[in-house]
Amino acid sequence: MNNHSRRSLLLGAGIAVPLLFLPACATTGLGGGVTEALRRLLAISSERALTRLVADNGFLNDPEARLSFPSAPDDRSAAVLGALIRSAPVQQQLSLLINRAAGEAANRAAPVIFDSIRSLTFADALGIVRGGPTAATTYLERSIGDRIIDAMLPEIGGALRQFDGNSILGPVLGAATGINVSGIQRAVTQQAARGLWRAIGREEATIRATPSLARDPLVESVLGGGRLLG
Repeated sequence: MNNHSRRSLLLGAGIAVPLLFLPACATTGLGGGVTEALRRLLAISSERALTRLVADNGFLNDPEARLSFPSAPDDRSAAVLGALIRSAPVQQQLSLLINRAAGEAANRAAPVIFDSIRSLTFADALGIVRGGPTAATTYLERSIGDRIIDAMLPEIGGALRQFDGNSILGPVLGAATGINVSGIQRAVTQQAARGLWRAIGREEATIRATPSLARDPLVESVLGGGRLLG
């Protein structure tokens, strides 16, 4: 998928924050304002993180999100796989493969993230506003749970299916036995999900440190403390 297609999908998923969320004047009461500000904070943070990660080599170029091919010490093929992974050309191919797959998987997860943000309610909105630098992201992550894995898993599986006879990996992996492909798929997907949450949390922390970077008056007011004072 090219960058234009990815961006179109992201916009279709609901990243256009001003169209998704009510303007600040439409919210009523302190609780409504704070809840809306948190939704906007999460939407802005997610949009910025996803835009970076779904770009070409987005995961690969992000040290905090970059994936590594999981080791499989319990596999019968561990010795073969270990020798394979130590080969520089194969290391490069594996790294490119799973990190590009992670970008596609993050793109696929975008609708799940934004649908969740739209419907999210906060048991302790003020506590989250006053919480740590990634408090809202942590809350969203817990709310979505394993649905993020379910959304990302097919893209990772599709990438792993490239381990065929036309690949540099094919001859060796084809000769090995006992490779737990489904286990590798889930392990890589879990890595990708953790990298995605770290990227969203990093964007949230940046906005919390300097609320004006949100470029949203409600978010800036709430995180700056003005709206919390009534």
